[in-house]
Amino acid sequence: MKKFFLLMFFALTLVNVAFAQNFKTGNDRFSFKVQPFVGTYLSPNGNLEMLDPAAPSGLNFGIEFPSDRQQPWQQYLNDPALGVGVSYVDLGHRRMGNAISVYPYIMLNCVRTKYFELAIKLASGLAYCSEIYWNNEQTPDNRDNPNSHFTYGSHLNAYLNGGLNLNIPLTRNFILNGELGFFHMSNGRIKEPNMGSNILYGGVGLVATINPEEEKEPIQFPDLPYRWSLNVTLSAGAHSADLTDGRSYLINTFHVGAIYNVCNWYGVGLGADVFYNDAINSNTNRGLYVTTNEDGTPKVYKNKDQIRGGVSINNELQFGRVTAMIDWGVYLYNPVRNFYNDGDSPYYKIGEERPLFYKMHRAGADEAWHYIRFGVKCRVWDNIYVQALAKTHMHIAELVEFGVGYNIPFISKSKRKSSDDIIFHNRKGWWKNY
Repeated sequence: MKKFFLLMFFALTLVNVAFAQNFKTGNDRFSFKVQPFVGTYLSPNGNLEMLDPAAPSGLNFGIEFPSDRQQPWQQYLNDPALGVGVSYVDLGHRRMGNAISVYPYIMLNCVRTKYFELAIKLASGLAYCSEIYWNNEQTPDNRDNPNSHFTYGSHLNAYLNGGLNLNIPLTRNFILNGELGFFHMSNGRIKEPNMGSNILYGGVGLVATINPEEEKEPIQFPDLPYRWSLNVTLSAGAHSADLTDGRSYLINTFHVGAIYNVCNWYGVGLGADVFYNDAINSNTNRGLYVTTNEDGTPKVYKNKDQIRGGVSINNELQFGRVTAMIDWGVYLYNPVRNFYNDGDSPYYKIGEERPLFYKMHRAGADEAWHYIRFGVKCRVWDNIYVQALAKTHMHIAELVEFGVGYNIPFISKSKRKSSDDIIFHNRKGWWKNY
């Protein structure tokens, strides 16, 4: 608690300095935010219960840029604010150390009145964790030492954050800010161990706004000129199969998805996925798959066992060049489902033929018959995009991968100006032609 009040005092000092130097009138240009917070671990995993860390606490810093209504996506999404954040977290134990994360974020307005504003915050970035499993001088055979932790297996981790943000104006340039949120840090099994952490937090801070002298006239934009679009993506990454294995394996995904754009910022559709995982072989120590047959002979996995295929429901939240993706899929081809090394399963024996939709004993004992994919993609030129994506079974990550793809939006017949205008291209000032 003493640490929390010291952080609050530091935050108040910083914001008051910024506020005193930048008191102007006019339209907001950007805001400087400082927010102390304190949290709690959700479902502590690994040996966190043995370590019994104190409540994680820290500081959120942010620079936010409100909408100037000069881009179509700003108008479509009710003028959201964009921001760049930096967070410092004391993880509550000397063995856990601390973490510093850097992330872009968006504030989606929900309620805006004269007296308060309520928004949803969505963020994704990278976190650096100071203490990891190997830093604590542990060996693969000594992983249960209560003086260590195996929450993070690498210094660099993915950072995902979401929550509710409340602004209460105090003066023209001074705002009281509150936030209730959740963030997750893990490496997506790029390197073992990868227990990761989930932290629920609450914070109260202050915001100083800085303003220009001129207000831009809002531009009125037409609706997007297409309803259907096609995504074709090829991605790859590295996968760490087991803590004792000491190796990384290649993973690949080929995805094709048809999206119906319900409105200017949301699309839903169906996709087909083909996955390749080189960790499904006889040379890995990964405990998920059997390594010997019933007669004791070595189990040899064939090339076809490394391939899985499925169909998925695709959801896209579109923020101009950036799109957030959430997919849920079902495996239609999954030959290794019969070789999960779960001798405690009350439903199936090892090697027994499993149905397409099989019963799961527990998450982590085998991989689910369905999968979840979530990530972001960014359009870099014309309709070409790059993406970063995580694939999970239930709440356990299988992999993180990076890819490149092409988006093909088919212009509606009513919007076509000539027989050559069939595919929409995101050119500058495209709305002038529609």
